[in-house]
Amino acid sequence: MKIYHGSLEVVEHPIILKPNRKLDYGDGFYTTTSKKQAKEWVERRMLEKHSTCGHINVYEFDDKMLPELNCLIFPEPNEEWAEFVMANRTKYNFKHDYDIVYGPVANDRVYLQFGLYEAGAISVDTLIRELKTYKLIDQYLFHTDKALTALRFIESIKIEL
Repeated sequence: MKIYHGSLEVVEHPIILKPNRKLDYGDGFYTTTSKKQAKEWVERRMLEKHSTCGHINVYEFDDKMLPELNCLIFPEPNEEWAEFVMANRTKYNFKHDYDIVYGPVANDRVYLQFGLYEAGAISVDTLIRELKTYKLIDQYLFHTDKALTALRFIESIKIEL
């Protein structure tokens, strides 16, 4: 299966990164099955960093390795997913031991709903119901070096503004 990673750089050899902000699934290497999502992310980063080019890095994901890995899979938003995202985004030093986490992106467009949930203004059931009205893009987090062995770099597609 092809998956994509948007970056300002060509990333032939992915590594586990500790981001400078809280992300949905924690530290690691984020990818998506949506080429469009990867392109939009690259374009946003290019604008933020005043860069004139970026890259959609394309990988072959050997999903036959999944049984050998400790995976957490969220096919759609549910209560467990919401709690996991909130823990990663809000709990100091929250850690998990999954090799791969897969599920919907809680991007900035839908994060307002998470803010309402965190503030107690809406229930988890309302949060999930609201999020299911959005077309959510998926993401794979590769959280360990072992998980990264399931990726094979194919190509990098240059994006220019």
